[in-house]
Amino acid sequence: MVIQEEINWEKSIFKKLEFLYGTQSNLILEDIKALVKKYKHKKKPSKSWVDENDIILITYADSIYENGQLPLKTLKEFLVTYVKDSISAVHILPFYPYSSDDGFSIIDYRQVNPKLGDWWDIKAIGENYDLMFDAVINHVSKSSEWFQNFLAGHEKYNDYFIEADPNGDYSKVSRPRALPLLTPFETVNGKKYLWTTFSEDQIDLNYKNPAVLLEILEILAMYAANGARYIRLDAIGFLWKKKGTTCLNLDETHMVVKIIREVLDKVAPGTILIAEANVPHKENISYFGDGYDEAHMVYQFALPPLTLFSFYTGNAQKLLQWVDNLKQTSEMTTYLNFLASHDGIGMRPTEGILEEEERDLMLKTTIKHGGLISYKDNGNGTKCPYELNINYLDALTDSKEDDATRVNRFLAAHGILLSLVGVPGIYIHSLLGSRNYYKGVQESGIYRRINREKLEKNILFAELETNTIRRNIFYGLSRLISIRKKQSAFSPRATQNALFLDSRVFSVLRTNEDTGDQILAMINVCGETVLINTAYSGYELISNRRLENQFVLQPYQIMWVKIS
Repeated sequence: MVIQEEINWEKSIFKKLEFLYGTQSNLILEDIKALVKKYKHKKKPSKSWVDENDIILITYADSIYENGQLPLKTLKEFLVTYVKDSISAVHILPFYPYSSDDGFSIIDYRQVNPKLGDWWDIKAIGENYDLMFDAVINHVSKSSEWFQNFLAGHEKYNDYFIEADPNGDYSKVSRPRALPLLTPFETVNGKKYLWTTFSEDQIDLNYKNPAVLLEILEILAMYAANGARYIRLDAIGFLWKKKGTTCLNLDETHMVVKIIREVLDKVAPGTILIAEANVPHKENISYFGDGYDEAHMVYQFALPPLTLFSFYTGNAQKLLQWVDNLKQTSEMTTYLNFLASHDGIGMRPTEGILEEEERDLMLKTTIKHGGLISYKDNGNGTKCPYELNINYLDALTDSKEDDATRVNRFLAAHGILLSLVGVPGIYIHSLLGSRNYYKGVQESGIYRRINREKLEKNILFAELETNTIRRNIFYGLSRLISIRKKQSAFSPRATQNALFLDSRVFSVLRTNEDTGDQILAMINVCGETVLINTAYSGYELISNRRLENQFVLQPYQIMWVKIS
């Protein structure tokens, strides 16, 4: 039986390699088998899948700092002192040596940035929490050893990067930023124009060279061996380039993800792959593959802008219609739901969902609330909105509103997040009730810095002990999470049905078929009191009272009614 499984695995890998590399596939397969032998059994299998107890905190290693202490140690201190068991996992954004883009231009995939700590500090956090590592594998820093060896003409690296004709037609290429696609570099072999999707400091890797794939596979196996339960495939949609196409979400890219999945399933069972593709929903969920052969999870990129739109209009219909159209995933796939992250609020996922005037409303309201707009290059000389750069708390409210309204609306938005099928991901500046950080934008010129403030530990800890927005949001969110984690109806495997009870109320019914538990989640997205009459009765978990058929929701109130 074991021998047959091994034969089937080799045949499956070989078929995928053959699609990408043709006659080279036999040799590549042998290298992959050697890699598997090297890393297998170096990680204890995690629990097989996620449940209602899984909540992920998204943070930079140095989002909280203390002078004289390595940031990873400070992060652990914050986690064990305040967060405790509210969350189950920590996504530590790229903690490797880097040269730009706040960590996403990596110099050395295999090292921890010494300014942050070392591998022992990473593993120390892993003693209390599951860990998510970033696999920033579309590109590397121009300061990396790989690229410096390319410039110097070292034979091994001659084909690690993508050379291109600067006079070629790239009008179909999908671009995430309004920057040049190709960048010239002087090498010992003369000037070469190289593919740089994100910036001139982020040089795209050439996956048509199987040596690149093998190098990356070993790095990912090493991440799993060093404690990563989750591996986030950053900007995965851009991985493979093909002339005359958009170079986004190509079949070859999906095949690379399938290979990564099969190798990690072999060397580190229980490792969860998460695809990060800021694209319209249909393209995004394509990274589930057939439900068993690609990513285990995908980011719900449509959720942040549609939730925001609901509060801008006081109407949850668009959000509910989108939820109603979400298909049930396999028992081994689910969504990573989030509202805020280290990046902006993506606008591309609203394509085909919001009308142009509705999208325009979002842009205008974001600017009114002190935010900024980033644009993407369409490749034909035009640009369109790519993301809203604004802290999510400030995105929801303008400066004229009182703090109580600000907190209630913010918690209501997260009530939606916590009610949906999938695993919630909460950004540290959401958990801490942070605001727009204009100084970061002014000093760097980088719009995304508006939501990447570094917080001094002692000041933060003092604010969490006083009656501030930070305290009210932190403990308000922590309480919601604590309630949610006790309910099997919020399991990622529990079903989800959108209910159209009132346009002003986001309503879903969550049902766990295994336990029989049901929860009716209702969140008022407007500033009016709303009366809901239904056939449902039960115990309301947040206010601790029984309700019969009629529910009165105050402005921005969350209700989780356990049906009985």
